[in-house]
Amino acid sequence: MSFSRRKFLTLAGVSAASVTMVSPLEAFYTRVARGQVAKGTGFGSLEPKLPVNAPELTNTIYGDLSQKPLLELPPGFNYRAFSITGQMMSDGSLVPDRHDGMAAFPGPRNTTILVRNHESGTSSPYPVSGSPRYSAGAQGGTTTLVIGPNHEVIKHFASLAGTIRNCAGGPTPWGSWISCEETFSVSTNVLTDDTKHGYNFEVVADANSGLVTPVPLKDMGRFSHEAVAVDPKTGYVYETEDRGDSCFYRFVPKVNGKLAEGGSLWALKIKGAENFALNTTNNPNLGGQLGRVQVGQTFDVEWVKIDQPDPETDTVRKEAQSKGAAIFFRGEGAWYGNGLIYFVATQAGPPAVDATNGRGNGQVWIYDPGKEKLTLYVEASSSGELLDEPDNVTVTPFGDIFLCEDGGGVQYVVGVNTKGELYQFAKNVVSDAEFAGGCFSPDGRTFFVNIYNPGITCAIWGPWQRSRS
Repeated sequence: MSFSRRKFLTLAGVSAASVTMVSPLEAFYTRVARGQVAKGTGFGSLEPKLPVNAPELTNTIYGDLSQKPLLELPPGFNYRAFSITGQMMSDGSLVPDRHDGMAAFPGPRNTTILVRNHESGTSSPYPVSGSPRYSAGAQGGTTTLVIGPNHEVIKHFASLAGTIRNCAGGPTPWGSWISCEETFSVSTNVLTDDTKHGYNFEVVADANSGLVTPVPLKDMGRFSHEAVAVDPKTGYVYETEDRGDSCFYRFVPKVNGKLAEGGSLWALKIKGAENFALNTTNNPNLGGQLGRVQVGQTFDVEWVKIDQPDPETDTVRKEAQSKGAAIFFRGEGAWYGNGLIYFVATQAGPPAVDATNGRGNGQVWIYDPGKEKLTLYVEASSSGELLDEPDNVTVTPFGDIFLCEDGGGVQYVVGVNTKGELYQFAKNVVSDAEFAGGCFSPDGRTFFVNIYNPGITCAIWGPWQRSRS
């Protein structure tokens, strides 16, 4: 990303009296309305650091990384880098490439289990190997890692194979990871078999699972999936779609916790509005209008039913929009926390300074399932200085959210505190690739995050109790 896109961040101004507010952000929105910059101090200024296990990184497929800082972090934070693409795993296969979405689960004997996506297609030099496979020619899937209390890898192995472009997903309250295919492919066009793709798959978070039997969750929809978030109170699964004219979906299972037994698919609609374009850009293809939605603005919502969740052609969002569903500019990361569903519209917001297609630098939305309300929480400015195309999102144990950037050039993990202020927590200094898969250990002491390329997983720990504003 160019410097010109990171000069300054402003959040959309709005009259505090004109919209419904989400507690405890009233003071924040009042500051925004006064034109004040919503920038927090975070955990302090960033500085380059070597991983604590740097001497182990002399011989990787990316060369000698032992003398090269991979991250910049605030003072007092440290990290370990592991499970790098090309290293040998416990099952005898090599660590795949394109580390993406991920979640952490409690494991036996004070360990943490990570289930990690690999966004590979059909021609990766480091595919997810082994069988059973969903499709012979597809090379994406997941790996599972068992991490000890000292942040070292105890074992790692392939756990889902034969899928395509496993981008993000989400954890379930019953101890599994939903891995999402970010594609809608007619397989005969990309593979040697006729397997259909564009589904979600469930992977149990088990230290001894090995490769699970792949079962496409067809009732959850066949479309270009990105991420999911599960409301533990109802078992409903909320889904994002990575398209320029995407919708936001809710899957209602027949049996709570038994996704493979099917259910019904629904799309979010703004009450009293048909196809409301919640991108606030000037992109005419989506009907956007600059300034149409203000930060802090809340909408009452309802849901329209999808009658054909598993179509032969890519029509799920078209059916949704024919029934008035809202349109988002590239739905990506999603996470449950604080009793809310957070999700990202990666290229929404006011047009970026260097954009030629009307795209913006990103928004974060909050859906309140108890009140059936939708609120615009964060919106990046046209310059993208403090926030540039957020992708994966997670809710921290201390109430903030962490956003993994996927813009151009320098990439950050960006924090948003409970006052709505933004700060930079981590910087990728080994490549221009995105951060992905940010998640916290069950005890809240370790933040795990991936560097997409080169494929590296990092465990970060430090003084989380430090003031962030």
